[in-house]
Amino acid sequence: MRLARFSYGDGQPSYGLVLDAAKAKPGEHGTANGTTQDGQEQLIVAELAGHPISEGGAKLTGASYPLEEVRLLTPVVGSSKIVCVGRNYADHIAELGNQRPEEPIIFLKPSTAVCGPGDPIRRPAVSERVDYEGELAVVIGRISQDVPAERAAEVIFGYTCANDVTARDLQAKDGQWTRAKGFDTFCPLGPWVETDIDPADLELTTTLNDQVRQRSRTSLLLHGVPALIAFVTQVMTLLPGDVLLTGTPAGVGPMVKGDEVSVTIEGIGTLANPVVDRD
Repeated sequence: MRLARFSYGDGQPSYGLVLDAAKAKPGEHGTANGTTQDGQEQLIVAELAGHPISEGGAKLTGASYPLEEVRLLTPVVGSSKIVCVGRNYADHIAELGNQRPEEPIIFLKPSTAVCGPGDPIRRPAVSERVDYEGELAVVIGRISQDVPAERAAEVIFGYTCANDVTARDLQAKDGQWTRAKGFDTFCPLGPWVETDIDPADLELTTTLNDQVRQRSRTSLLLHGVPALIAFVTQVMTLLPGDVLLTGTPAGVGPMVKGDEVSVTIEGIGTLANPVVDRD
């Protein structure tokens, strides 16, 4: 299941399921044949009423919209926290000249750093180098405390693409990472949450202006998703809607005004954002 959050026209943000139109019943705004003029499969967003991660869940309203006619928003809002993992790929550790940690290094991004697909990443004037970091993100679906690794799947709602944007110069200057990682727009998420996928071995690719800068697989994570869930929930309780960023591979680099950065994860989709200077 691909769960999106979107707006259509002047309407309020809603949740919806991203479906192949040919396999879905057309709703009020649906298409009859599920194909475009060139014969390609057409995706639609089937609107939901309610919050998908709430106790009552969400139900289809019967309305649906062609995907190209909606504006996709960040699929996760209202998180109590964004928990991130640093130095979780060996090649990224090497490229920055750091030592491999014995345990996961975790830090927090504020929920105000989150933005969605197509939203601009705003480079603050106080930083001379702002980097992209493509990552797999885990969305939590249940209250989670002291979860053993073998039961981690029970508390996961789904997965999405993330960009752990970092002011690299401020990270080095401060010696800790809160400011460097916490600016508004420094946590793009999207394009939707995929709930039915195995995260153990997915290809992750980051492009800058269509040039591949990062390419790796989640099988190369030093600490995989189950181990990270177990480690983090020993420290803090994760709540429904919280997000866990799992780390970035080698190839990180700077972005400047006018660039576009895209993070693509196999089986999930592509998160693309333009880069602008902050006013």
